[in-house]
Amino acid sequence: MTTTEARPTGRKPPQLVDMSWDPITRIIGNLGIYTKIDFANREVVECHSTSSLFRGYSVFMKGKDPRDAGFITSRICGICGDNHTTCSDYAQQMAYGVKPPRLAEHIVNLGEAAEYMFDHTIFQDNLVFVDFCEAMVKATNPGVLARAERSDAPRGDIHGYRTIADIMKAFNPFEGEVYKEALKVSRVTREMFCLMEGRHVHPSTLYPGGVGTLPQPTVFTDYLSRLMRVIDFVKKAVAMNDDVFDFFYEALPGYEEVGNRRILLGCWGAFQNPDVVDYRYETMNTWGKAMYVTPGIVVDGELVTNNLVDINLGLRIMLGSSYYEDWVGEQPFVTHDPLGNPVDMRHPWNQTTVPVPQKRDFDDKYSWVMSPRWYDARSGDHLALDTGGGPLARLWSTALSGLVDTPYIKSTGHSVRISLPKGESLPETTLEWRIPKWSNTIERDRARPYFVAYAAAMALQFLEEAMGLVRDGDTKVFENFEVPDEAIGCGFHEAVRGVLSHHLVIKDKKIANYHPYPPTPWNASPRDKFGTPGPYEDAVQGQPIFEENGPDDFKGVDIMRTVRSFDPCLPCGVHMYVGKGKTLTTLHSPTYGANHG
Repeated sequence: MTTTEARPTGRKPPQLVDMSWDPITRIIGNLGIYTKIDFANREVVECHSTSSLFRGYSVFMKGKDPRDAGFITSRICGICGDNHTTCSDYAQQMAYGVKPPRLAEHIVNLGEAAEYMFDHTIFQDNLVFVDFCEAMVKATNPGVLARAERSDAPRGDIHGYRTIADIMKAFNPFEGEVYKEALKVSRVTREMFCLMEGRHVHPSTLYPGGVGTLPQPTVFTDYLSRLMRVIDFVKKAVAMNDDVFDFFYEALPGYEEVGNRRILLGCWGAFQNPDVVDYRYETMNTWGKAMYVTPGIVVDGELVTNNLVDINLGLRIMLGSSYYEDWVGEQPFVTHDPLGNPVDMRHPWNQTTVPVPQKRDFDDKYSWVMSPRWYDARSGDHLALDTGGGPLARLWSTALSGLVDTPYIKSTGHSVRISLPKGESLPETTLEWRIPKWSNTIERDRARPYFVAYAAAMALQFLEEAMGLVRDGDTKVFENFEVPDEAIGCGFHEAVRGVLSHHLVIKDKKIANYHPYPPTPWNASPRDKFGTPGPYEDAVQGQPIFEENGPDDFKGVDIMRTVRSFDPCLPCGVHMYVGKGKTLTTLHSPTYGANHG
């Protein structure tokens, strides 16, 4: 098949080969992707996502002092531990009834903005783009590379590269210019993070009630000087990504189907507005909508809700293919929320984790990941929401809500406009992320550099407001509190790769129940009790294969691009097992594929 031919429509007798990639990632368990690929018709016909490691934070958090929760849950992840600390502090502040001073909120927001910039840059440029770089495309789609060498880069005046192949070459691991520059940028953004949160990636200055960061003027000017050093890199990154991804759509007709799934996106919101947030559950809808990244659930392109109370009440933790006993026969911890709404037994507040180790069986139980779902009261469906890798859901929800209107970010109802100031070489620039047609691999990846720009733009606002408070002598960064005998709390935040919630129940001043739900359980969840596949499974299953290699030297690049587009916590240790690449089954059935077409 040449790069410009459309995919053939007639189906051939299938040639099925079992292929697996295990492990793909080292965070939230060892992620494995097990597939059946039909090489005759160039598509993935079956996919299972499995995790082989039980972690058990919800078990050993019980009985601990709740004030330690942020420090303990930070260790859930060696990549985005600060997101856990921040989210835990949000949940604790609700339980304790404490509101941190405004300057403390700005400091937390600045730390989180730096983390988004650091993590998204190193992930996109040093991990995702390895799958789109010259070396990989040469090994998997030489015809595409030949075309890239003949294709001018439309945004070359911004990023400086003449052809698409020149951009691909700049992303070659360890040698490419952009690959190496991204590593330098990630060092600078990590320094910005440490100025605010003390230590990366397990913060030493974040506490419920505020921060321990000394708010000296130099802390903010040091952050600003570093931000201005990377602002032009951010503008170039958006232009390079747009050029490469637009080229892929053009060079490989039908590529929009790679990783494409129904639009089912969840975003829990990020960047609290210090003037509105008070962490009371009763006002959560109000302060949730005041966040500078708007929470929301998007189904089939429509914003179902951006009310955090509705989002919270709709959470359901399902079993089905997971190695756990059900807890619905237990006593609930929380029967009603503070507004009097009934709380479901499958809600994280009521979850009890009882692990049951057993042999992996893809027809029954095959993963340590549970299946978080969101209950859509309109249809009665338990939706397998995905995070779009984080940025896609954040930008989509913010765009549709039309609530964010700041000096640097404007949500229009159909797009998000991001204004960045003049840098060292590039002029003041306004970028516009527009709602795409698909929730697919390329759009998940494309959203990431736009969100780096979004975080950089918001950091400018947080800096201006923080420095204004310091100039006015308003330097308070901590508010005292008492731990109550009994309380409940919930925190909603966005980890780098998407939705993050922490649910806390306190009894006798100790943790009685605690459940953190980061994005990877949502994305990597297995089939639930209704048989609904999780997002990785759903996105990979049925996707076409464009790689030119056959079973014997198959790299699986299209599958890897899809799984990586969700940002599954640094998939840097990819190993592949293909057996001997033998054909396991050959079926000659005229009806085969009717359900896979």
